[in-house]
Amino acid sequence: MVMNHKIIIYLNKKCKKATRAFLLLSLLLVKTLAVNAADVWVEAESFADCGGWKVDQQFMDLMGSPYLLAHGLGTPVKDAVTSIDIHESGTYNVYVRTYNWTAPWSKKEGPGRFRLSVGKHRFQKELGTTGAEWMWEKVGSVVLNKGTHALTLHDITGFDGRCDAIYLTTDSVAAITSMDGASLAGYRRKMNNVSIDKCVPKYDFVVIGGGIAGMCAAVAASRLGLRVALVNDRPVLGGNNSSEVRVHLGGVIEIGANKGLGRMQREFGHSRAGNAKPANYYEDAKKDSFIRAEKNITLYANNHASRVVMDGDRISGIVITNVMTGREILLTASLFADCTGDGTVGFMAGADYLMGRESKDDYGESLAPIERDSMVMGVSVQWYSKQLSHKTTFPVFEYGVEFNEDNCEDVYMGEWTWETGMNKNQIDDAERIRDYGLLVIYSNWSFLKNKKKDNKKFDRRSLDWVAYVAGKRESRRLLGDYVLKQDDIDKNVAHEDASFATTWSIDLHEPDKENSKHFPSKEFKSMTTHRFIHPYDVPYRCLYSRNVANLFMAGRCISTTHVALGTTRVMRTTGMMGEVVGMAASICHEHDVMPRDVYHHYLTELKNLMKKGVGAYDVPDNQRFNEPNVLLPKPKAFMEK
Repeated sequence: MVMNHKIIIYLNKKCKKATRAFLLLSLLLVKTLAVNAADVWVEAESFADCGGWKVDQQFMDLMGSPYLLAHGLGTPVKDAVTSIDIHESGTYNVYVRTYNWTAPWSKKEGPGRFRLSVGKHRFQKELGTTGAEWMWEKVGSVVLNKGTHALTLHDITGFDGRCDAIYLTTDSVAAITSMDGASLAGYRRKMNNVSIDKCVPKYDFVVIGGGIAGMCAAVAASRLGLRVALVNDRPVLGGNNSSEVRVHLGGVIEIGANKGLGRMQREFGHSRAGNAKPANYYEDAKKDSFIRAEKNITLYANNHASRVVMDGDRISGIVITNVMTGREILLTASLFADCTGDGTVGFMAGADYLMGRESKDDYGESLAPIERDSMVMGVSVQWYSKQLSHKTTFPVFEYGVEFNEDNCEDVYMGEWTWETGMNKNQIDDAERIRDYGLLVIYSNWSFLKNKKKDNKKFDRRSLDWVAYVAGKRESRRLLGDYVLKQDDIDKNVAHEDASFATTWSIDLHEPDKENSKHFPSKEFKSMTTHRFIHPYDVPYRCLYSRNVANLFMAGRCISTTHVALGTTRVMRTTGMMGEVVGMAASICHEHDVMPRDVYHHYLTELKNLMKKGVGAYDVPDNQRFNEPNVLLPKPKAFMEK
C-alpha cells in the first residue's frame, strides 16, 4: 500500500490457478499458472494539482464521492495533473468513471468532453460524451514500466466535463465496471484504505454546516464556554452567502423581544448589497477570520457528514469524511446541531421531518394548496456577463432546450429568479436540478450570441461567472415540539418561549407563469408574491428535534410548514436561530440536560441570554441593506432573496 499525493494505490495480488488435466496422463501432470494483477485506484478530487477543474462535493450523499468538474463556461480549463506509482511493469487497462450530464434532455453526444494521459501516452478517446448515468468508460490500454508516471486530465470544451475516479488494472476484465452502488462504495473504501479515526478529546457541541446559521451557533456556544467542532463541507464559509453562491443577507436583526440576537452578524456580515455580484462582495475572508478567532472552535473545513452513530434516541457521534482525502473522523459530543439546510444529520439519525407542501387542512393555512404535494422552492444557479472592448464568441450549445426570438431571456445576468427543481426532489435529484440550471444558462446565452436577429448588444459580452454550487431554498424540515405555521404569524400568536424574530415577508416561490408557457414542466424561472408581516418571535421549540433527544437545528431545516418557511428562510434570520441554539447548548452543558429540558426548566436563563446577546459592541451597524419595511402595512418593495 503506497500513498502518493493522497492517491491510494492498491496492489492486489491474486492467485489464479489454471489446471489442465490431460486424459492420456491420467491427471499425473497438473500445470499451475500464477497470474499477478496490479490495480491502481485514483480519486480525481485528490489530484495534486487540480488546475482549472473544480472539486464538486454537493452530491456525495448520492454517489459516495466528490468529483472534478471542468467548469470553464465554454472555454477549456487548465489541465489537472498528479502522479501515480506503478509497482509492477505491464499492460494496464484504463477506466474512468464519468457522466454525460446533458443525457436527461438530449440524445446527442454530451458537451463535457475531456481526455486522459497516462505518462507520455495521451489517449485519443473523448470521455464524458455518452451514457445516461454515472458509469465506467474504458479509455484504452497502455504499457507502463515500474516507477512514477504522470496522470493528466485534459478538458476539451469547458462545458462541465466531470471525472469521479480513474482505475488502472492489468486484469483483462475489470469487475468494478459492473458493480452496483453499494458494492462500489465498499470497494472504494477498500481501495482508499479508509478507516475511522476517533477524535480526542470529546467535544461539548458539534455543529454540522458552515452557513450563516452554523457559524452563529458555533460562535455563540464558544463564547459561552463550550468546546465546539464546526463542520463545513466547502472550503469557504457562509453557505448561500459565500462567493460560491453569492446571495446577499436578508432580514432584520436586533429586533423583537430579544434584541440581543443578531448583533454578532455585524462582525462578519458583508457591507454591500446585491445578488450575483463579484466574489469580493461576499467577504469570505471576514467570515473565516470570525470563526478562527474563537479559541474554543475547531473548524473542519472540506469535511462532509457521512453517517451518525446512535445511542438509543441520542446521537453519540458523527463520522465526517474529508472531501479531498477521503479520511474519516468520528466526532463525539453530548450535543449536536443540524445546520446543513437539508436536514442531513437529522435524517441520518431518524428524526421526523416534512418535505413538500402541506394541505390547507393539515395546519389550517389559507396559503397552502388544497391537497398535499411535493412542490418546494427551488435552487438558483446565478450568473452574469461582462462587457469587453472587443467582439467575443460563444460555442453553439443546443442540448434539448430550444430558445428562439419569443422565449429567449434577453438579459445580461440572472439572479434569484433563475430557479430550477421546484417540482423535483431536492435531495435525490440534486445533481440533475443543478445541471438543468447550467443547461438553460448556456443554451440561452448561445442563442443570444449566435442566433438572435438583433444581438449587437451582446457582441462584446462574455460570460464572466456562472455558479456551479446551487443556492438551495427548501428540502427537508425537521420536526420539533412545535411546528411554526401561517396562523402563528398572521395572528401574532404569543408563545412563552419566543426567541428569534422573523421579519421577511411570507415569500413563497412558484414557477413563473410566462416561463411555464414556453417551457411546460421544464421551468427555470420563478415568481413570488410578498405577503408582508409584522415582526414575529418564533418559539424556541422549533429549534430542536422532537424525537432525537440531543439534536438542535438552525437554518432552513427548522420545524416549520412550507408556508411559514417563506418568512424564516432568509440568512440574517437563520443566523439568529443559530445564536439561540448556541445559547441553549450552553445551558444544556451547564445543567447536563437535553434541549427539551431548556424549555421546561431553564427558559428564564435562555431569555436572559437572548436579550443580552453575545455579539461584540464595538462594531459598526453595517447590516441595514436588504431589510423589509416590516412595520408599515403597505411597505415599499424591497430587494428579494
